[in-house]
Amino acid sequence: MGYSKNLGAGLFAMLLLAPAVLASDPDPLQDFCVADLNGKAVSVNGHPCKPLLEAGVDFLFSSKLAKAGNTSTPNGSAVTELDVAEWPGTNTLGVSMNRVDFAPGGTNPPHIHPRGTEIGMVMKGELLVAGETFLIPRGLMHFQFNVGKTDAYMVVSFNSQNPGIVFVPLTLFGSNPPIPTPVLTKALRVEAGVVELLKSKFAGGS
Repeated sequence: MGYSKNLGAGLFAMLLLAPAVLASDPDPLQDFCVADLNGKAVSVNGHPCKPLLEAGVDFLFSSKLAKAGNTSTPNGSAVTELDVAEWPGTNTLGVSMNRVDFAPGGTNPPHIHPRGTEIGMVMKGELLVAGETFLIPRGLMHFQFNVGKTDAYMVVSFNSQNPGIVFVPLTLFGSNPPIPTPVLTKALRVEAGVVELLKSKFAGGS
């Protein structure tokens, strides 16, 4: 009976860990596979592949990362993504890049990347982050904040062609269907009016 209990507990733990194990890029099944973003072929590893003879130019990119993003946003920041949707050559290779621009006082709100570890470098300005060069493990909540008096930007890369992003404030207060207000009042230890005010700020997923 004791053995059965231990076996059952082990199987239950494996089931709990399964989503975490699957939430990463699969190992590549070929040397490279430039994404055919409109392809209809069945694929078990990223997007379907373009024919090899059509794939050469997809490894080159006239970088949009060289241009500053428009920081006239509610957060005072702009994220320029360069993942598999923008750069099909990264398909199955497990890499991608972003540029994040900040106006003075701008922030990249608390968020996580469920499928990728992030490594980055502050290229200009002064950001509240883990250092000039920093590493954020996959799934760890983090943020960046421009504490300087000038514009700032950083360039980051991920070990995933599609690292994903989950913004914590939007998830808590702008999800659909919404998280019930009593749940948030208990979790955050605030009055219902505070929760409703915050929900109104994120209504419509903005």
